[in-house]
Parts: sequence; structure tokens; C-alpha cells
Amino acid sequence: MTIQQEIIAKLGVKPTIDVDREIELRVNFLKDYVKSAGATGLLIAISGGVDSAVAVGLCKRATDELSQETGKEYMTLGVFQPYGEQEDIHHSYEVAEAFKLKHKAETNIAEAVDEIALETEYAFKALDIHRHVSRGGKGNVKARTRMVVQYALAFDLNLLVVGTDHASEALTGFFTKWGDGAVDITPLSSLNKRQVRQLAKRLGVPASVIEKAPTAGLWQGQTDEEELGVTYEDNSSYLEGKEIDPKAREILEKHYLRTQHKRQHIPGI
Repeated sequence: MTIQQEIIAKLGVKPTIDVDREIELRVNFLKDYVKSAGATGLLIAISGGVDSAVAVGLCKRATDELSQETGKEYMTLGVFQPYGEQEDIHHSYEVAEAFKLKHKAETNIAEAVDEIALETEYAFKALDIHRHVSRGGKGNVKARTRMVVQYALAFDLNLLVVGTDHASEALTGFFTKWGDGAVDITPLSSLNKRQVRQLAKRLGVPASVIEKAPTAGLWQGQTDEEELGVTYEDNSSYLEGKEIDPKAREILEKHYLRTQHKRQHIPGI
């Protein structure tokens, strides 16, 4: 078995999908988990990107169906979490409007993130280390702060926190450990980016969101593909078992091997 075949098997990606069937499977997965957990609904952070938009569509359909089937009120809470001014936050609101979310809230993380970064720099000084928190380090603080707020809301509202990570991100380890990777449930985990976009079109995600350049929003001007050095088209084709440019293959496999720790349980002895 080649490393490509091993990765595909571990991530569970199919070479082709029946979009309607995948939507149905994932909605039922969410419904079953909500019921088994005794939760009152789902919480999803709406970043303005296609991944979270698809997750919103699945969550809203799941909680609507649960409400109709049980006669109880189940909710999908959409949370907007900008750091200061977010230039594309209108896309988050467009997604909420497209899926007619009744429950939504904006929680700006700027003050909390800046305070954590400042306290970290005080710690550097105490260690006689003369440096500032790096751009990447502060990006990770943003991702982890978002999850702290999400779980604070979810705890008191008895909601499950939904993740947006999918197989294309798992392949490259392109998520923050204990940040956006710290969730209760991941309904997109066996889909690649191309397949996520296929679901997006069927669910009715706004075209402006589907077509925008993917970004984690960790700093100004950041884009996934530029940071990773490989396109999501090559990434998706690789996960579908197709031949891609050898250089792109090498980059993807290096990312995968380097980020093994992100996909494993906490080691212990």
C-alpha cells in the first residue's frame, strides 16, 4: 500500500460522492449525536468561509428536523467571532441569512487575545527572553480563544460545539491544535475540499462564499493555499486517489508526516 492509499484509508475519503446521500448521512449523524448527548442543539462558529457555511446548513437542517420530529425546541446557534474589524464579516451574516438562523451572536475576541499576548510577553521578560509573540503564535491564540468562548456559551446553553475541519485540512494538518480542532463533533471530516463545495452548492450556500479564496483568518491577507504551497484542487485530487504533479504530492505528504501529532490522541504511558 502506498502512502497515498494509507492516507486516503485513514481519512475515509471517497473518490466520488452522491451529494444528496452525503447530506442525509451527515444530518442524521448530527441528530443522533444531539439526542444521545441529551443536548438542546448545536453551536457553530460562522467564519464566512465555505466550510463553516456547509456545517451551518447541515446543523440547521438537523435541529429543524429534530424539532419537528420530537415537538421539542432544538436550536442551531451561529457565532461570529471577529478579531477587531473583519473585512469579510458580511459573508458570515450572509450565511446566517441564507439558512434563516434565528439564534446568532457576535463575540469580538480582540481584547481577550491582546491581553493573552501581553501576558505571554511578560512571561518572556521574566525568562529574560527579549521577543514578542510571533504572528503565528498570536494566530494560534486567536483560534484557541474562539474555542474558549464557544465552549463558555455551549456549556450554559447545553449545546454541542461543531467543528468544520475536513479531510483536506487533516491531510496537511491545517488546523490549530486545541483551537478549531477542539470540538465535540465534526460532520465534514471524511470530505475533501472539492466535495465540501459540492455540498455547499446543493445546500444553498451563497456563491460569494463558495468562490472566495479559503483563509483561516489568522492574520491580514492570509490564504490557505499560499501558506501551504499547494492548491486545494491538487489536495482534493490526491485524496481521490488521482495522480497529481509530483512536487504537489511531495508537499502534501511532507505536511502529513510533519503534523502527525495533530491527528493522534494525547500520548501517555
